Amino acid sequence: MVPRLWAAGKGKLCTMILPSASPALWLLGLVAAAAYAVPALVPARWQQAAVRPALALAWCGHAAVLLWGMLGAVPRFGFGPALSITGWLVLTVYAVERQWFPQLQARWALALLGALAVWLALLFPGQPLPVTASAWLPLHLALGIACYGLLAAAVVHAALMVRAERQMRRGLEAHSGMPLLTLERLTFRFVTAGFVLLTATLLAGVLFTEALYGRAWRWDHKAVFSVLSWVTLAALLLGRWRFGWRGRSAVRMLYAGTLLLLLAYAGSRFVLEVVLGRGA
Repeated sequence: MVPRLWAAGKGKLCTMILPSASPALWLLGLVAAAAYAVPALVPARWQQAAVRPALALAWCGHAAVLLWGMLGAVPRFGFGPALSITGWLVLTVYAVERQWFPQLQARWALALLGALAVWLALLFPGQPLPVTASAWLPLHLALGIACYGLLAAAVVHAALMVRAERQMRRGLEAHSGMPLLTLERLTFRFVTAGFVLLTATLLAGVLFTEALYGRAWRWDHKAVFSVLSWVTLAALLLGRWRFGWRGRSAVRMLYAGTLLLLLAYAGSRFVLEVVLGRGA
């Protein structure tokens, strides 16, 4: 019985991967992932000369892989592209911040994140988008994914902030490369921007569900987790504004709100596409 279920699951997984696995797309993904790995592999004396061109190549290649999957002959979307776009947006934020804060030190971890994000989009391209979908559906998805990206950037900054605070308490020099208060301000700016986009996404979903998806609004797992995430982030921002919440308690609330949002779409799609082998 178990081998039979395993064979069936393996067959479903293969059918999910193979439709978009053209040789050119795999080659493009391999080049992007290899370019992301450069910061971790090249010797320190070559860092300045090799890292910036490699990350620029990786960033462009990663974007091309995502566009190929979503705008190709058979447009697809699912948890893999959603997480991959989130990683790409975090790396975009990092690249922009480096222009103002060249001392920022998170390159190795973000390069690893980028390589994993590329392979996620290739291995789990998702289900074909319905032909009858509303023309506004891509905008709705874009709002949701932009919210993912901003909150993921907030999580990265919060992790750097916690690490810098821990090092300062131990009397060590912080290795984040950015002042602690600056990290804190940036964290909550990303939280605020992500919260605004999450609010817009939820309002669009509630008010225009029938136009977007061809059905009325319903309280499914995605809606429940999204609303719980909104409530958690709203409480965090209200506590920050009214009571000056900061430090590890505020970071834990951020982690909880982001995790709930992750479960709302990416988590549920993972269960449907990989565990259950269904598209909806």
